[in-house]
Amino acid sequence: MSLTVLSDDQICGLLESLSQEEAQGFIDILKNALHEYSTGTQSIKDGVVHQPERTSVHSNTTGATTLFMPSISSLGHAVKVVTLSAPSADKLVDTALPAIRPTGSVTLYSPQGPPIGFLHAKTLTAFRTALASTCLIVKRATVRTLVVFGSGLQAYWHMRLALMLRGDSIRHVHIINKSFSDSARDTFKKIHAIPLEVKQREGWDQAQFGLLTPSYKEYDRLLKEHLRAADVIYCCTPSTVDLFEASILTSHEGRRKGRLIIAIGSYTKHMRELPRELLLQATKNHAPGHHYHKHAPEGGVIIVDTLDGALKEAGEIIEAGLQPTQLVELGELVMIHRLAKEEEEALVSQSSTETSSINESVEKLDLASPGSTVSTAVGSESGNSAPDNEGKRPSSRSSNRKGSSLSLPFHHRRSSSQGPADEQRYKQHKSSHDHQLARWLSAGNVIYKSVGLGLMDLVVGFEVVRLAKERGLGSHIEGFS
Repeated sequence: MSLTVLSDDQICGLLESLSQEEAQGFIDILKNALHEYSTGTQSIKDGVVHQPERTSVHSNTTGATTLFMPSISSLGHAVKVVTLSAPSADKLVDTALPAIRPTGSVTLYSPQGPPIGFLHAKTLTAFRTALASTCLIVKRATVRTLVVFGSGLQAYWHMRLALMLRGDSIRHVHIINKSFSDSARDTFKKIHAIPLEVKQREGWDQAQFGLLTPSYKEYDRLLKEHLRAADVIYCCTPSTVDLFEASILTSHEGRRKGRLIIAIGSYTKHMRELPRELLLQATKNHAPGHHYHKHAPEGGVIIVDTLDGALKEAGEIIEAGLQPTQLVELGELVMIHRLAKEEEEALVSQSSTETSSINESVEKLDLASPGSTVSTAVGSESGNSAPDNEGKRPSSRSSNRKGSSLSLPFHHRRSSSQGPADEQRYKQHKSSHDHQLARWLSAGNVIYKSVGLGLMDLVVGFEVVRLAKERGLGSHIEGFS
């Protein structure tokens, strides 16, 4: 067995060269891992998928915090180690100390223990975080205008993946940064340096990019205009204060359209990017059927990458006092879509078999075979989940959304409908919750908060190693067993 060693430049070059199909392949791999993480099928006892809590150490001398994030799945094991500046809100930190940009490594191990990959974590971390966010981007009905707070690697890769997979509709990208910094210049250079043929292939060669900083005299007005025009808002800053006033989006004028808001920059209870009022309104209970406008149904929940992590580490979630029943893991939504797809395939297969049998039986009568109705729903009318099994992750309890305006249902198998009575029962089964969930994800007001999962590094890291070997990239040291 060989050990693959990849530098940051090698990883960056590999990821920049991804085709749309390869990028979608990364998304599918990550979605499957998040599905396993959130369905409750994994447990510490069985060791199928396990995500221990991260640990950290802090240096008062350098002002650096080092995070240790282990994870395990059926692919193998991984440990990510990242060093970065502690939040300025931490009183132990001397703000005069130089800032430390996040840097570190990911070590991958086979299920039996031998190391098989040692990867620089800088670009890998930004890419895998953006990859999870993109799982929601690809579901949106309209992605024309992006607003991006921050200009670092996280901001770049969120933009890059959006352009790669939804570039055919993106026309405006507004970057909001505290200054025209070196990172902002670097980000614009990277975007400009992407070959024209790539931009044309992905469909965003005519997209317009702009930078807005608080030093501009029209900043407040333009910030409000950009936010209200946005279809997707990315928050990619290690901020300890709200990035904008809640009223910009919570007012009647601000709620004329649905938006996807992604917040990934803050990662401790002292940090926050989104205003409290915005989160409270997103989780506010509404009367059945009530929403502010026909294009933006109220979800009643906020999406997170990990329920356990968000409740302990997401400053916005903690400050707003949100409860587990107001949060839903991204993997739970992936599960619903995945089961719906599996059901479609099963129903098509079942319908085909039944139709063939019926055709054989009535061939002599020359009658038309009955058709089948294939479900495209993303859930069922039931909002109740099965009770937790002993040893399962407690976050699976969040699948029961009592008290929220959007019921996130567990799935129920349906048989193919072959007659009027069956068709009527099938139509009744496609409840309003099914339609509301689909509309909410595609056009509603959706907030996604991510604090990061070591499991993301594991599954994305393994795929990066596979592609690197396929393309002959990196150093491959033999003899590890």
